[in-house]
Amino acid sequence: MAQDDLFRASAPVAEVAAEPPPSSGHAPLAARMRPRTLDEFVGQTHILGPGQLLRRAIESDRIQSLIFYGPPGTGKTSLAQIIARQTRNRFERLSGVESNVADMRRVLASAANRLANTGQPTILFIDEIHRFNKAQQDVLLPDVEAGTVRLIGATTHNPFFFVNSPLVSRSQIFELRPLSEEELRPLLRRALADSERGLGHMNIRADEEALSHLAKIADGDARKALNALEIAALTTSPDEDGSIHIALSVAEQSIQKKAIVYDGDGDAHYDTISAYIKSMRGSDPDAALYWLAKMIHAGEDPRFITRRLMICAAEDVGLADPMALVLANAAHQAAEFVGWPEARIPIAEATIYVATAHKSNTSITSIDSALEDVRTGRTLPVPEHLRDAHYKGAKRLGHGEGYQYAHDHPGHFVAQDYLPTEKRYYEPTEQGSEKKIKERLDRWRALRETTGPE
Repeated sequence: MAQDDLFRASAPVAEVAAEPPPSSGHAPLAARMRPRTLDEFVGQTHILGPGQLLRRAIESDRIQSLIFYGPPGTGKTSLAQIIARQTRNRFERLSGVESNVADMRRVLASAANRLANTGQPTILFIDEIHRFNKAQQDVLLPDVEAGTVRLIGATTHNPFFFVNSPLVSRSQIFELRPLSEEELRPLLRRALADSERGLGHMNIRADEEALSHLAKIADGDARKALNALEIAALTTSPDEDGSIHIALSVAEQSIQKKAIVYDGDGDAHYDTISAYIKSMRGSDPDAALYWLAKMIHAGEDPRFITRRLMICAAEDVGLADPMALVLANAAHQAAEFVGWPEARIPIAEATIYVATAHKSNTSITSIDSALEDVRTGRTLPVPEHLRDAHYKGAKRLGHGEGYQYAHDHPGHFVAQDYLPTEKRYYEPTEQGSEKKIKERLDRWRALRETTGPE
């Protein structure tokens, strides 16, 4: 710990406020163009717009511990730096990937000394806070609780799943959303015009369609859009007049494959499969195919997709179209056999079938109703006539006595009790094949009620 961190009571608060974003030409354009004020900050109007809670808290210096949660390039780090600068806090930064407990204790001790001797609070920004294990996160609790530091955590993972509950309960959670194309285009133009931090010192002509392409393919990631613009500017030879012309073809080369924000164990993983299932349940094959395509593009495990496809076929289609489960299982086996990219074809076929099939959820409602009775009700004994009568001595116990073999009767049906109480779990719908099942079942149930056991 530096000695001047311990005793600087006479130092003006502004002198130890957050440092400005890097302006060195050696830093990437995205780092140089970090916003310095809320007015420069792009996007996130749902939390930073006029009158919104976070903006009011920043402007009134009423910030407590915060966790910013959202995809890359949405401004989590920039917003933390703006808060530190605008509220005149000391800004300390740790990384969930690189920092250890010793680093944390050093920063926390320094913050405690600074607060005691100068009265200046410290914002401790932890990037990728979800990377800290439980023990590391627990180290923060006493100082966060005591107000020694104001914690700002940044994570691409849902903090309710990946950050300790005690930290979450002591923090306000704000979700940052991907930037729209309309928000990214002005950001790119600003970088082209800024001579101090951006590319304004270069003679650049950028076509609108080129900037639109960068904004679109960046997929809401400001860092990716700015870095691609810088690549385009630095690798394009000047024209005869000395100007650098960034045309659409140059932009396409500078930002090639669209990188889908998709974490194999995070929100995108579960949110996308949820949208896929709900689209099939809602009988929208086009939506289901889009979410399927997103998972394929991101390299999702085909077995994860087909397992959920089979569940949907059984749960949401069920007996309204029994072929749905057959086809889903066939798609699962085919995907196991052929793998990507060919597996997309049978999976898509089964997806379309399930999405366009008649729907019935009676399979799940019936078994869940029966399970609830087993869990909460009296355990019913097996009736004597249904008990196993194949072993020696069973007849002496009366097992199987009075049982009627259904195939010996007309229509292969006989009215007899199979449950020692009146209970209905399965109520077929009028959908698809289940309509015929309903007709048969209604007839059999009527016979049981009128005829009774023989």
